[in-house]
Amino acid sequence: MTVDVVVTGIGLSSSLGNLRESWKRLLDEESGIQLQQPFAELSPRPLGLIGEQPTQLTAIAQTIAKDAVRDSGLTLPLKDCGVAVGSSRGCQAIWEQSLTYRTSPADWLETLPHQGAIAVARQIGTAGMVFAPTAACATGLLAIARGCEAIRMGQCDSVIAGAVEAPVTPLTLAGFQRMGALAKTGCYPFDKRREGLALAEGGAVLVLEAAESAIARRAPIYGRILDCGFTTDAYHVSAPDLEGRSATLAIQQCLQRSQLASSEIQYIHAHGTSTQLNDRNEASLIEQLFPREVAVSSTKGATGHTLGASGAMGIVFCLMALREQMLPPCVGLREPEFDLNFVAEARPSPLEKVLCFSFGFGGLNGAIALSRF
Repeated sequence: MTVDVVVTGIGLSSSLGNLRESWKRLLDEESGIQLQQPFAELSPRPLGLIGEQPTQLTAIAQTIAKDAVRDSGLTLPLKDCGVAVGSSRGCQAIWEQSLTYRTSPADWLETLPHQGAIAVARQIGTAGMVFAPTAACATGLLAIARGCEAIRMGQCDSVIAGAVEAPVTPLTLAGFQRMGALAKTGCYPFDKRREGLALAEGGAVLVLEAAESAIARRAPIYGRILDCGFTTDAYHVSAPDLEGRSATLAIQQCLQRSQLASSEIQYIHAHGTSTQLNDRNEASLIEQLFPREVAVSSTKGATGHTLGASGAMGIVFCLMALREQMLPPCVGLREPEFDLNFVAEARPSPLEKVLCFSFGFGGLNGAIALSRF
């Protein structure tokens, strides 16, 4: 018998604020992206910072884990709860600081790539399984998919799953600038005037549970995670396959495993980075695979691009859309380049089944389907 996996708690931190603040400001079409210069040696850029200066990975991870557990109604410690929390950059900021000032971290074991997952495991006091997946911008989706798999296989009754990112560092900024991928004035997904991504920090985690368990304890339920699809282009280190064959396969796998037809999808939370290639390829995929009426938006014009955490944040906005029956807007979009049903401003809409996409460097493609419960 297939085990239904539901979401009973959410923790989120973005440049817009916590979960409630981020959702409200998103619906109001606000953006947390501002022109910032956190490093004197680099020119100002539009960034999505949580505070006035770049924050640390563990601080974000512990905050959102605490919020998610409180939201779920569970009580700490959660000794048998699994953890699947990924990051594409990990504690890179600390290593850069150490190299710059020729010092060593106080405890280098606390700066390894899995530190986000370890921080959450300590926060909840678990002795259960801990995963720290890394899959570029698809990291968040992969972590959530792994958490669902653990519950369906009976490895644990609950999992805290998602991703966290603190990528605003000199090296990351310089790298994206060298690629010509950074925006100069702001983030405008799918717009004719789009100029690149706005790097941001943040994270999101979900409390995943078997539906039977959640119902038994009368927990609030945001929605159900149906299934997923993941593929890899094996095409280029950063550019997507222009023919979109592998990305198409990931979406088709997700629909097939979720027992859905493309016509049943009412909303797509697009990856929508505001870069030329990503938005063009993603728009083409949607045009080919889905009917014209499916609503589409990217929330990166509001939060900025949190790299590995972006998919987890996208899942959260999908869950809020399902619960509130409200489509989130594509902030920053004024003049669409593509003929899709973009959500120009927040609007009520009956929603039952939605999709969330992530497309990462190296051709890492991910899609997750969700539904009301």
